[in-house]
Amino acid sequence: MHWVKEGNPKPDTVVEKTEEQWQSLLTPEVFAITRKKGTERAFSSDVCHRFDPGVYQCVCCKTPLFDAQEKYDSGSGWPAFSQPLKENLVAYSGDYTYGMVRVEILCNTCQAHLGHVFPDGPPPSELRYCVNAISLEKIEK
Repeated sequence: MHWVKEGNPKPDTVVEKTEEQWQSLLTPEVFAITRKKGTERAFSSDVCHRFDPGVYQCVCCKTPLFDAQEKYDSGSGWPAFSQPLKENLVAYSGDYTYGMVRVEILCNTCQAHLGHVFPDGPPPSELRYCVNAISLEKIEK
């Protein structure tokens, strides 16, 4: 991802809170994943298998991030999208933990950890935005 080397797109808005403020607003599980870069167990959410229309927003700041029309079954155990609603909604960061080289994806508005992006998705983007289901909330259309 060129964003990791060249810098992230500028977000439309920025939400900043202290760690204590986020902790008071989020459940312990959501806080651990979104603010401490955790990962939920694969296949632990039924969101992977739901493909009804709607938009998925960041659980922390309520910024709309992904359209259900871009969601597909990757077989990975986490919800997968081929692209965000807009280019500047997601931020990218190099992730070199656990002896791997990956690209972390974050909400570009509040910097919540969403998951990772991989270059094995469907056309036209050929990207797989692999997202922790707990970091998203569905807005019904």
